[in-house]
Amino acid sequence: MSEQSLQPGTSQWIGKPMRRLEDARLLSGQGRFTDDVSLPNQVHAAFTRSPHAHAKIAGIDIAAARSAPGVLAVYTGADIVAAKLGPIPFTQMHKRPDGAEMTVPPRNALTSDVVRFVGDAVAMVVAETREQARDAAELVEVEWEPLPANADLPTAAKGDAPVHWPAAFVPEYGNIAAFYRMGDAAAAKSAFSSAAHVVKLRVVNQRVIANPLEPRALAAEFSAGRFTLYCPAQNTHTVRGQLAKVFGLGEDAFRIVCTDVGGGFGARGYAYPEHAALLFAARALGRPVKWRADRSENFLSEVHGRDSIVEAELALDAQHRFTALRMRSIANVGAYVSNFGACVPAMSGARAPTGVYAIPVLDHEVRILFTHTTPVDAYRGAGRPEMGYLLERLVSTAARELGVDPIELRLKNLVRADQMPYKNPAGAEYDCGDFEKILRGAMKAADWEGYARRKEAAEKRGLLYGRGVGCYVEITGSARTSETVALSIDAEGKVTLISGTQQIGQGIQTAYAQIVSELLGIAPEAVHIIQGDTDIAKTGGGAGGSRTLQIGGSATLMGARALIEAGRELAAKELEAAGTDIEFVEGRYRIAGTDRSIGLAELAGRQPERRLRIEHTETAAGQTWPNGCQIAEAEVDPETGVVQLARLTAVDDIGRVMNPLMAEGQVHGGIAQGIGQAFMEQSVYDETGQLLTGSFMDYAMPRAEAIPDLETGFDQTVPSALNRLGAKGVGEAGCHGAMPAAVNAVLDAMGTRGLKTLDMPLTPEKIWRVLHPT
Repeated sequence: MSEQSLQPGTSQWIGKPMRRLEDARLLSGQGRFTDDVSLPNQVHAAFTRSPHAHAKIAGIDIAAARSAPGVLAVYTGADIVAAKLGPIPFTQMHKRPDGAEMTVPPRNALTSDVVRFVGDAVAMVVAETREQARDAAELVEVEWEPLPANADLPTAAKGDAPVHWPAAFVPEYGNIAAFYRMGDAAAAKSAFSSAAHVVKLRVVNQRVIANPLEPRALAAEFSAGRFTLYCPAQNTHTVRGQLAKVFGLGEDAFRIVCTDVGGGFGARGYAYPEHAALLFAARALGRPVKWRADRSENFLSEVHGRDSIVEAELALDAQHRFTALRMRSIANVGAYVSNFGACVPAMSGARAPTGVYAIPVLDHEVRILFTHTTPVDAYRGAGRPEMGYLLERLVSTAARELGVDPIELRLKNLVRADQMPYKNPAGAEYDCGDFEKILRGAMKAADWEGYARRKEAAEKRGLLYGRGVGCYVEITGSARTSETVALSIDAEGKVTLISGTQQIGQGIQTAYAQIVSELLGIAPEAVHIIQGDTDIAKTGGGAGGSRTLQIGGSATLMGARALIEAGRELAAKELEAAGTDIEFVEGRYRIAGTDRSIGLAELAGRQPERRLRIEHTETAAGQTWPNGCQIAEAEVDPETGVVQLARLTAVDDIGRVMNPLMAEGQVHGGIAQGIGQAFMEQSVYDETGQLLTGSFMDYAMPRAEAIPDLETGFDQTVPSALNRLGAKGVGEAGCHGAMPAAVNAVLDAMGTRGLKTLDMPLTPEKIWRVLHPT
């Protein structure tokens, strides 16, 4: 295959449904996760955590813990202060209502003065074994002075709410962390005053927990003046940069290593207090320190997701065209500002507040608030599914109130393909897309015309039956649009690719191997991918925002082309020909029109280092806008409240598809998470800030029985021109469309019983109580 070939369908590897290269190793138990790391002479850490949501630390007695068997040291917040470690940094994207910079409570390795959520770490015990450390951590005695606490989001916005961080509290806004406003309030007011119809809706996007299969784990070492930290991470370079700031050192003093990762979902993209605490202990003791959270500890201390409430209004004219959108949101950042915590409610989702619809006027306000709960950060989609869910619920509500067909209402208001590139009222520009084609494609795939027959059959069985639609568009690629790769081939034909992106279970290693194999004319199995070590991959943007293929894959593609070009002149010398006469086909350089040739591996073997190696940096022209549509059909048993999704169809435009098997898997996984939030997942606190859903006994996760047979497909007719592959993100698409489609289907089914709205999760109990009011 020529090095210029790229079109799926005509390629040997690109666009083919190849199974993941890493699967055999992982499924046979040969994966290496952070807890598999065992360092010579290592010791183990355990944390003492606050049982209070808000309390002053009046004193800590560590004597009993320090004298327990095997204990080497007990550290408290005072030790962190004495060592002059700084707080964990976060991304400051937004300001306060008065325009001032955010003011936040410091999130230190160990808390020294006031705890702000149940699970806040106040002491760390280091012992010879994990069991000894855990036992001794229970012996740390803390004298607490409880303070008023609040775990309720609406209460946090009130002037009489318990004060979280005095410097941030403002009576008008309550416990305000950050404030966001976008749009034209005056124009919106005018549009609403002249509107023929106004539709209002209040939507709760409940708090959820990522729950990666792999619990959090760390292994820290300090040697020869440098720190090494093993951790499951979506972005090793972000972790390195944050820890360098905590310790006040240069980034070259830190090596961050990520082995196999058992899931990320947004929760593993940055440093936590435990990262800094373990490095501190490793330096203090001169021995490696290891820690693994148990599942309950994960529930308490790993960031949660979502948690927002939006009150929205949609203005329509007499012809049912959307004329303005007004939204007032409150969002929960939790006890401390985690890395993207204050960005998510007004970041990626806020750049597409009008979704796939041509709504000319916007008035959008978000208040980001502190509560005495676990910090909140990115969760699959990071703001985009929240916005998409609101919009699709709002549009379906408008169709019902107006008595019009929900498809016709959508078609009338979609951004047209001939309007691309389209700038929405938030100032973001969609580069390409054909939203109508995607919607119609989803209708065809879902057998739209056969719905009445299926509904009639369900009703004969005593079930309520409904259908819901969820259209979406989202920005992907993250703010970092550059990646550097190093690519080499040795005399034996082994190719090594070094990339600063990160494999977290999405199969990117296989996709990279397909790209390299396509261009170099070798088997994918011959490609060795190195990621997750900041000493080897010096820079990189990791995995997040569905960026890896479109950014890292484009760098891989152009890196492979650069390697071919580097070898062309060398081949010309070996073959005693002009470089312009050399062509590269199926792994060999050949003088055009002759049979004289030399293989790429053979050429590498003739070099002084017996290899060819290049580095290439590729920058995408911008972030991409994947879009899609999901259609769900749901059965509701009115006697039990049990919902069963009968069908779910998804058609997505993710640009050019490198591997349809893996892309389909990404959509399926996202749909499963969307269904989980729609019907069962919810993190719940009581009025004192105690987490009531602190284990899988209380926090429900989607199982196979909750997922219907999925009909998924891709439309590749509108590739993006913003990157070399024409790719758009796929990792979060399924989650984005599933929630509104599924919920709209249930509300449609229950519409005959007078139900107009219901907030997630739509549990059987919640549905039964609505159908059987006391």
